[in-house]
Amino acid sequence: MRRPNAIQKDTEEITTVRDLTGVFESLATTQIAKVKSKVEMSKEFFNLLWGKYSQIRFDPDSRLTGRQTVDNGRNVFVMISAEAGLSGDIDQRLVETVLSDYNPKTTDIIVLGSHGAQQLLQRGITYKRYFRVPESDRYIDVSPVITAIQPYHQAKVYYEEYVSLGVQGIKTIDLIQTIQAMSEEASDSEDIISEKDTIFEPSLEEIAGIMETAMMSLAFSQVILESGLAQEASRFNAMSVSKDRATELVRLYNMEYHRAKRSENDRRMREVIISLKRKRRVNSYVK
Repeated sequence: MRRPNAIQKDTEEITTVRDLTGVFESLATTQIAKVKSKVEMSKEFFNLLWGKYSQIRFDPDSRLTGRQTVDNGRNVFVMISAEAGLSGDIDQRLVETVLSDYNPKTTDIIVLGSHGAQQLLQRGITYKRYFRVPESDRYIDVSPVITAIQPYHQAKVYYEEYVSLGVQGIKTIDLIQTIQAMSEEASDSEDIISEKDTIFEPSLEEIAGIMETAMMSLAFSQVILESGLAQEASRFNAMSVSKDRATELVRLYNMEYHRAKRSENDRRMREVIISLKRKRRVNSYVK
């Protein structure tokens, strides 16, 4: 049996871990509320922008299908992971989902988040580009990522989806096809604004192009926010589980400490009794 002092030291260390996980759990809860609010605002702004865009849409097939960049004939997977660890197993599930669809002969990988990049390298997978995940409490500038995506024939985005606080999944969308589908739906709008009845400065084509780029950036920003929300929820769950385990360990160590303390007291008591018996024998012998 270990000595009580050693057990007490381990108990103090686990108690510190329990307190830290409690702090991280609280921080994750605060961040979830903050990011959730930003996701809702982003959706509202996208809907507003889409409403205006749908009114000027006159040729649904002329935009993203005819992008002004050269199509390199390859596909790209954009993987949005966490920037750091302590997010549970969700990044591992994300990487496994990406690799299950990955064909290096036809597809490149662009990674957002150092945690996902590290996991790919550990599996011997080389990615084409790496970007840091923009901080959700600041303006999210995704223009470098959009620029990196544009030359590809197809762009699939793999990200972590917030289902509920206890459930997070992996979701895949085709970013370009998603915007194309929105363009096709716009032709059904009743209030079409065309060059026949409105003067545009700059041209209608330029305005449509600017709005489409803005919507693609906004859609991608929304995906980043959604992924961040899932990561915070996963982090909350991981910290909650860790705190429960640490609490249970503290309880077990306390029980072990009291047993060891009783055992040590019993041993000392036996030593005292044996010592008294010896003294009595010596005194009896002297007499």
